[in-house]
Amino acid sequence: MRVLGVDPGLTRCGVGVVEGVPGRTCTPIHYEVVQSEPDLELSLRLLNLDNRLTQLIAEYQPQGVAVERVFSQHNVRTVMGTAQAGAVAILAAARAGLPVSLYTPSEVKAAVTGSGTADKAQVTMMVTRLLKLAAPPRPADAADALALAICHVWRGGTKDKVAAAVRLQRGAR
Repeated sequence: MRVLGVDPGLTRCGVGVVEGVPGRTCTPIHYEVVQSEPDLELSLRLLNLDNRLTQLIAEYQPQGVAVERVFSQHNVRTVMGTAQAGAVAILAAARAGLPVSLYTPSEVKAAVTGSGTADKAQVTMMVTRLLKLAAPPRPADAADALALAICHVWRGGTKDKVAAAVRLQRGAR
């Protein structure tokens, strides 16, 4: 199974592609951070993200997309931007007919480190080790995206009602 993991963000959106099967070591395929300038108009930032995600989906042909579920933070502005970026990732996947699964940060941390309270450094270290990378993925957004993809593979590729709804829609075409 090939999975595209997305750690949503307006300024920095982590993207990682891995391949694997549950219970086995995953193989890293690609990772990057899609960036946009903070002073750029919101619509252009979202369009930039959509264009790049569409390109990555076409190039790497994932069978599913794992997106970090936005959780409440104290900074509403940050939450809104993250949610908007996450929605773009979900839309890009749906447009390509791919199932989407959402994972909370604690679910991803628990999957790759064994602890839902692990910090970013621990997640990066485990992603580096699990994927047998020569160096840690930088910035941390890239490591988080790879962790999302690993989590999705190890959970068998399906998670929630969003994935089921997309599969149902694909079957109706």
